[in-house]
Amino acid sequence: MDLTKSELEVMEVLWQAGRPLSKSEILTMSENKTWKDSYIHIILKSLLEKKAIVEAGRVRTGKTFGRLFSPKVSCEEYYAKNVFNSGRERLPMLFSALVRSEALSPELIEQLEEMLEKRKKELEQE
Repeated sequence: MDLTKSELEVMEVLWQAGRPLSKSEILTMSENKTWKDSYIHIILKSLLEKKAIVEAGRVRTGKTFGRLFSPKVSCEEYYAKNVFNSGRERLPMLFSALVRSEALSPELIEQLEEMLEKRKKELEQE
């Protein structure tokens, strides 16, 4: 699923919130948005069409009811799919770049090793 910059900004807000949000909540929580408030309905419609979000109920806002929106895919799933969609052959290059990153700490290396070892065991059991 390819998301535009604006769509990704909305998704980031939904992922960080960890709960369904209304249009007005999304607008309030979108601090560094690159789009105008009046475009929120277009962005949400597009995200619904792409099946990136789902309607998760309704909430009373004043005298009317508004829809609540929730992400259909997690942040991790979205980025993982994008990495694999760019080509599995590029994965070793990406991993190599991450390993050489200055932001990589011994603690993070240990976490990554644990995740890789866990996944390796899962694959061996299949």
